[in-house]
Amino acid sequence: MTADTSLIPVMDLLGGQVVRGVRGDRQAYRPIESALCRSSDPATVAQVLCTHCAATRLYVADLDALMGGPAQFGVLHTLLEAVPGIELWLDAGFADAAAAAALMTRLGNMSAPHVVPVYGSESLRSREAMAQAFDRSDELGARAALSLDRRDGRPLDPAGCWEAPELWPQRVIVMTLERVGTGAGPDLETLRSVRQRAPAATVIGAGGIRGPEDLAPARQAGADAWLVASALHDLQLPPAARAAS
Repeated sequence: MTADTSLIPVMDLLGGQVVRGVRGDRQAYRPIESALCRSSDPATVAQVLCTHCAATRLYVADLDALMGGPAQFGVLHTLLEAVPGIELWLDAGFADAAAAAALMTRLGNMSAPHVVPVYGSESLRSREAMAQAFDRSDELGARAALSLDRRDGRPLDPAGCWEAPELWPQRVIVMTLERVGTGAGPDLETLRSVRQRAPAATVIGAGGIRGPEDLAPARQAGADAWLVASALHDLQLPPAARAAS
């Protein structure tokens, strides 16, 4: 979107609708009210967000699955059809590689290659599961991403992901949940720390972007990209074509 840092639009799915994420308090999420697209229909929102950002990647958090329910397979299929060619980064509460592989099998041979499984540190069950999830000799493991999740300064991390940078994959997300949807500004200190520990990784920030003024500092802190939702829906970030002009 700009020369400063690229944006990856985000959708939180709950009960078949796009909802607005605030501080990671999933029980309190409500259907999105958006000045950008005026709809909570997943396919509509996906098309508008990807067009607005000229995005080739779309991050989806399946909140039904993250809260222990079944993944929203029908919605995921619809999204892949609505935005053909998109790389869909999917966090569906994967506890291990087997869980991700099972979901890919259900999505089918045509859809699965377009999906990047995102393993959240809050969801991975063990250090062993983490190592298996990012086994680069496995096709699925080679394209997987890790989300290092934290809230209020504390890692959400039963498997000890934060303390095992030797096991981190090529793509690492720094997810500061208390800043999601709050307009509090990005957590650049934590992002710098992760960048220092993984200098060769692709590091993606998440949470807190308020507008264009935050993008250059994010890049300077080491972000290759940033996950964004609220600033897009609130029209705080211009369309890609205008931002590039």
